[in-house]
Amino acid sequence: MIQRFLGILFLAITVSALVQCARRGTPSGGPKDISPPVLVKAEPENMSINFKSNKIRLYFDEYVKLKDIDKQLIVSPPLKYTPLITPQGSANKFVEIILKDTLKENTTYTFNFGQSIIDNNEGNPSSYLTYVFSTGDYIDSLKVSGVVKDAFNKDADTFISVMLYEIDSTYTDSTIYRQPPNYITNTLDSTTIFHLKNLKEGRYALFGVKDEAKNNVFDQRADKIAFIKDTVSLPTDSIYLLTMFKEKPDYSISVPNFAASNKIIFGYQGNANDIVIETLSTLPDTVKTVILKEREKDTLNYWFTPFEADSLIFTVTNTKEAVIDTFSVKTKKAAMDSLVLQANQRGSLTFGLPFFIGSNTPLTKIDSAKVSLIRKDSSLVDFDMTLDSLDNKIDFDFEVEPNENYVLDLLPGAVEDFFGMENDTLSYKLSTKSYADFGNLSLTLEGPARYPIIVQMTDEKGVTKKELYATEPRVFEFTNIEPSKYLIRVIYDDNGNQKWDTGNYLQGIQPEKVSYYPNTVEVRANWELDQTFILLD
Repeated sequence: MIQRFLGILFLAITVSALVQCARRGTPSGGPKDISPPVLVKAEPENMSINFKSNKIRLYFDEYVKLKDIDKQLIVSPPLKYTPLITPQGSANKFVEIILKDTLKENTTYTFNFGQSIIDNNEGNPSSYLTYVFSTGDYIDSLKVSGVVKDAFNKDADTFISVMLYEIDSTYTDSTIYRQPPNYITNTLDSTTIFHLKNLKEGRYALFGVKDEAKNNVFDQRADKIAFIKDTVSLPTDSIYLLTMFKEKPDYSISVPNFAASNKIIFGYQGNANDIVIETLSTLPDTVKTVILKEREKDTLNYWFTPFEADSLIFTVTNTKEAVIDTFSVKTKKAAMDSLVLQANQRGSLTFGLPFFIGSNTPLTKIDSAKVSLIRKDSSLVDFDMTLDSLDNKIDFDFEVEPNENYVLDLLPGAVEDFFGMENDTLSYKLSTKSYADFGNLSLTLEGPARYPIIVQMTDEKGVTKKELYATEPRVFEFTNIEPSKYLIRVIYDDNGNQKWDTGNYLQGIQPEKVSYYPNTVEVRANWELDQTFILLD
C-alpha cells in the first residue's frame, strides 16, 4: 500500500517537473535585429585605381540577399551589358558582380546599390552602398547636386534618373534619344535630392528623365524630362533645380479602325487642328460625311452614311509638318452606332459647373419647343439651349437656385443627329443643396505674381475642382465649395491661352511655372475662409 502511494507521488512529481521544464523551454524571443549588413571587405578594394578585373566581390558581416537589384542598381557611367550579380534567390555572405563590358580607359565607375542588399533575417537594407573604382591612376572626385520637382504636380515622381552628358565633338541635342549618359544617378524612395559623384572636370548637359523603360535614354512618348538650358561646367558649387514635365508628343497617326458601319476612327498624337482627312475613294452622291473630334480623347471620328464598299482609301495630312499618310480601310460587318444622349451631371447639381448633354453621334438639330425645365412647384424655368457642334453637346444655361428640385424633359424629336435619328422621351431629375452646405474661400496673392494667372482649387490628388482666371491683381473669391480638403495651385499663364502649357526640350521651352500653397486648405460647410498666398520667385 505504501509502495503504491509512493509510486503515485513519484509520478505526480515527475509530471509536474516535465510541465515546468516545458514552460521554462518556451522561447521568449529577443530584441529585433535592426542593424543593416556591414561591408567588411571588397575584392578589389573599394576606391581602387588601375582596375583591370572583371569580377568584384563584396563581403558582409552577415548573410545577405538581393532585392529588386535590376531596379535599384545604378552604374555610372552606364554599362552596355547588364552584369551578372549573385546571389539570386538565396543568401550568402558576399555579393559577386561579373562584368561583361570592356571598360573605358581612364574612367571612374560608380556602382550604387540603392537598397537592394538586405540581410537574410529581417530584410534590413545596406542603404545606398556604393562601390567605386577607376581604370586610370586616380579617382575622379567632382560632384553635382540638386533637387528634382514636378512642373505641374505638387509631388515629384520617385526614381528619377539624373543624367550628365559630356559636351564634346560628338554631342548633339539628339544624343539623349540615342545613347546613355556619361554619368547617371537616381533619386530613390521619397527623396527629391540628387548627387552625382566621382565626376571629372569638363562641360556637361544635365537632364532628369523618368525612365519608364529603364534603358538610360529619353523616350518622348513615355518619359518625363527636365533639362538645364545652360552648360554645367565642373567644378561647380551651384545647386541645380530640375523641373520634370511630359512633352506633348510629336505628331503621329494610327492605322484607322472600322469601328461601326457608320464610323471609322483615326487615333492620333499631336494637334487635331493640324490634321486633314480626305477620301481618295469615290463615294456615291448620296453619301454624307462629317469629321468630329471625340471629347477628351485623341481620336477623330469619320462619320458617314452607310453604303456598300469593300474598302475605303484615305489620305491624312498634317498641314503644319507637311506629312501625308495614305491608308486603306477594309469594311466589315458591324452594327451602326445609334444616338445616345448623356448628361454631364446627374442628381445633385454643382453650383458654377455648366450643365450639358453630350451625344455619341454627330448632332445637327435641336428644338427648344420640345424641351422644358420645371421647378418643384411646377413653375417653368427660363433657360437657353445651345448646340455646340465642335464638342458635340447641348449646353443649358439657367439660374441654378439653392434648395431646389428640377425636372428637365426632352420630348421625342427635341434632338436630331447626322443620321436623322431622334431622341425618345428623356427626363432628368436634378436638385441643389443649400448654400449653407458649402464653404467659401477668399484668396489674396502677395509677392512677385505676374499676370495673366490661373488659380485652381484641386483635390488632394491634383484634380481641378474650381478655377478662376485673372489678367490683373484681384481677390480670388471661390464660392459654394464642397466641404473637403483642397490644394491651391497657381499657374503663370505666360502665353495668355488660359491653360497650363508644358515644355519642349528640343525647342528649349520650359513649362509654364506652377506654384502650390504650402498647406492643405480645409473647407467646411457654412464657413468663410480668408487665406493669403505669398508667392516666391
